[in-house]
Amino acid sequence: MVVFPQLSHSQNKKPKIALVLSGGGAKGVAHIPTLQILDSLGIVPDLVIGTSMGAVVGGFYSMGYSGDSIAHITRNAKWDELLGGKVSLTDVSVEEKNEFGRYMVDFDWIKGKPKVNSALLSDQNLREFLSTYAAPVNRINDFDKLPIPYRAMTTDIVNGKEYLFDKGSITMAMRASMSIPTIFKPIEHNNTLLVDGGILNNFPTDIAKKMGADIIIGSDVGGGLEPKEKLNKMTSILFQTSMLTSLIKNPSNRELCDILIDHTPNLTYSTGDFEKSNEIYEEGKIAAYQNMDAFIALANKIKNFRQRSHEIPQRPKKFMINDFVFKNISEPNIDLVKSRANLVPNEEYTVDELKDGIDRAMGTQLFSQITFSPLFEDDQIKFEVEGHEKAKHQIKGSLHYDTQRGVGLIVNYTGRNIIGEASRFLVTLDIAQQPGFRIHYQNNFGHRKEWWWSSEILGQLLTQEFYFEGVKAEDLDNDFFQFDNEFNKNINSLKSFYGLGLNFESTSFKPANKSEIADNVFGMEDYRFKNIEINFHFNLNTLNRVFFPTKGRFLYAEISRSLYHHVTYNFSDHSKPNINGETNGFTKFNLTFEQRLPLHHKITGIIGASVGFNFIDEIQEGEHSYLDYGTGGTYFLGGGILRPRKDTFLFKGLNDSELYASQFMMLNLGLQTHLTSSLLLTPHFNIASVGNTGFGDYIKEAFSPSGDWQDLDEASLLLSGGVTASYDSFLGPVNFDVSYVNKINKIRIFFGIGIPLNRSN
Repeated sequence: MVVFPQLSHSQNKKPKIALVLSGGGAKGVAHIPTLQILDSLGIVPDLVIGTSMGAVVGGFYSMGYSGDSIAHITRNAKWDELLGGKVSLTDVSVEEKNEFGRYMVDFDWIKGKPKVNSALLSDQNLREFLSTYAAPVNRINDFDKLPIPYRAMTTDIVNGKEYLFDKGSITMAMRASMSIPTIFKPIEHNNTLLVDGGILNNFPTDIAKKMGADIIIGSDVGGGLEPKEKLNKMTSILFQTSMLTSLIKNPSNRELCDILIDHTPNLTYSTGDFEKSNEIYEEGKIAAYQNMDAFIALANKIKNFRQRSHEIPQRPKKFMINDFVFKNISEPNIDLVKSRANLVPNEEYTVDELKDGIDRAMGTQLFSQITFSPLFEDDQIKFEVEGHEKAKHQIKGSLHYDTQRGVGLIVNYTGRNIIGEASRFLVTLDIAQQPGFRIHYQNNFGHRKEWWWSSEILGQLLTQEFYFEGVKAEDLDNDFFQFDNEFNKNINSLKSFYGLGLNFESTSFKPANKSEIADNVFGMEDYRFKNIEINFHFNLNTLNRVFFPTKGRFLYAEISRSLYHHVTYNFSDHSKPNINGETNGFTKFNLTFEQRLPLHHKITGIIGASVGFNFIDEIQEGEHSYLDYGTGGTYFLGGGILRPRKDTFLFKGLNDSELYASQFMMLNLGLQTHLTSSLLLTPHFNIASVGNTGFGDYIKEAFSPSGDWQDLDEASLLLSGGVTASYDSFLGPVNFDVSYVNKINKIRIFFGIGIPLNRSN
């Protein structure tokens, strides 16, 4: 039998019931079954106080969301994207996609000094998530006027005291309460900085008592001090130290509860296990249902009293925004931001449409964060957008290693608006066993910033392994230099563009062993091919991630005409005449397509296809054969990682650029399976028809190839199959591939980690 305190006024006035929800990260999902029980019994609290995740769950409940609704929200939330997730690739401007998500670390460079981010995780997606669900109560600034009065506990780290939110933006209150120090950035408010309320008061029942609560229902997922035996890890020691004040007062705060739902004996997951939210929810039912008799007794006690109305305030699906106010966005960036956001005054918008506009503005990659809030003035609604711009100068870096190119360190400098408005200039160095560099400049222009110029210089000094019948036969020093210039027009600023290009390429090969020391299989002293071409290209990218996408499409098509095609071939046998002059001309067409199909929430189908055709002119007098000596201008197939030089195409099972061909058609199939959120297994099958002949001769045999792909005088069939085990790590993608290739009759193994030097398209 449960006995509640005797109240002298209990016959005439409903006792004030307070619901207090503790902090505890992911464990806060365990609060939800308690809310569902309250709903089922018709118990509506008169006050909700929460800390950290308890402030979020409690905030939603105070707005009018039912326990069932909150369970649905948490069940369908994409926690990996909300907690530290960056803007989706689908929201990134097309001219920025090539650099997005390519570095392990990045920081601003201000007045000659690095400024390291004060938080490990970005909260942009989390803010948008909270703002979306808080939209029905946007006009309510006094938390006592919410369907259930609400308070959010935070910690003022400037003055060293508790700070209780009772008015203002409920989105800010919830977000501030869960600002775990060093994990999330502190919230600036009223000339102070606010962090997680759990630092000083993780289970604030004492606040509920001071606010006149007659009956306190407390749901605690945090617990108290850990015993000595459990303080055997750095993380547990740091956690207990940082929350010492709160943990010490927790027992006395528990004693203030009339109904205490103590989840700590039943929870088997930690504060960061948001991907286990469904399991935590189920564990939360245990302690909640153990208190069912107490809840029923309370329901009977108050059944004759009038209850609060607990429902979400009604609001139209669309509402008129009379004006958009952009704050703290510099003059060089404002036109680009407005164009990408595409938010126009005196138009009607849904909450999701406003959120999409903010995401598009974030997709310019100019901001570390964009905050937003509605402003209500009489009958006018303004939408304030405040930018937190990245510095003009940024330094970025990453590590990479793979079994074919060795280890390397990528160092990048990115400058914004230092050579014209709406421009980006970058220098990237690959300090590696096989080094490279990339210098890139682009500039958006036009009224809507939908036109852009791009210039790129790319160079690599490689050691290219040459294989014969699957066996390494020779090492070649392969120097590659490329100078690309493009004039592009966006079709859709987030998805597609087309343009014209003028490019110069130089490819050289030289045996690693000098001919006077040892003969090489080519009988070559050195080789160089130079090519100047003009091209028309089209690019479409709707993939949702840079690495391991689960949906979307990629398409790149290019047709080019060579204007200058010069070959130099010096033989090691000096009795042979060297070759120095132009080859016959050629026109190239290549296309790459990939479709990612979500077949299941953990399985993605991959369908890819590539073609590369070479339309070769007849040889004129004085010209050298392109088929014999134009290797540097053909297509290169092979490898497990896409390389920066153009005209290279992945074919798992082959070594990096192991095969070159003037013509090819290729199909790739895969089944990407998420064993966990970060661990993947992808079986794959690859088939190609390849040849080193003119297009006419090739196409006659392309669909019934009979040749040996290691001798491409006729169309040949190339097959491989295998499986790739991958891990999505903070260093970048980790890939371990095992594949079998026909004709070689051996298993090939590839291992790679990190993000190598990339190219612009």
